Amino acid sequence: MSILSSLPRLSQKPKKRVGRGYGSQKGGHTAGRGQKGQGSRRGFHSPLWFEGGQLPLIKRLPMLRGKARFNVLTLTAEVSLADLNKMKAEVITLDTLKLEKVIPARSKQAKVIASGSVNKKITLEGIKVSAQAKQAIEKAGGKIK
Repeated sequence: MSILSSLPRLSQKPKKRVGRGYGSQKGGHTAGRGQKGQGSRRGFHSPLWFEGGQLPLIKRLPMLRGKARFNVLTLTAEVSLADLNKMKAEVITLDTLKLEKVIPARSKQAKVIASGSVNKKITLEGIKVSAQAKQAIEKAGGKIK
């Protein structure tokens, strides 16, 4: 037995060449496109949102009026531990996060997630904290109120 036959196959199967005669697995009369209709014609392209003539989802939903439709649906901003580490303030509230532009101004609440690390003492007031982030802040000597 040679080494060549024991090597794993690296390439994938070649793409089927559609419409190249009866001997090409997918060829012959209709070449896998069915009998008649829009999809059987040359150059047919259906947009991703097309639902086969059914009333599209965008038209089925009610129309939102006014500028409120541009607002983000979730008003809770995510704050990482690395963001908190960069901040100058030691007592951190929702207002200090907005002042230092860590979160958008229209955010109603914030939650600290465990992404990155903290090296300094931080006191959080009125901000939600995940379990792992709480553990990391308390390990660095910080408090959560």
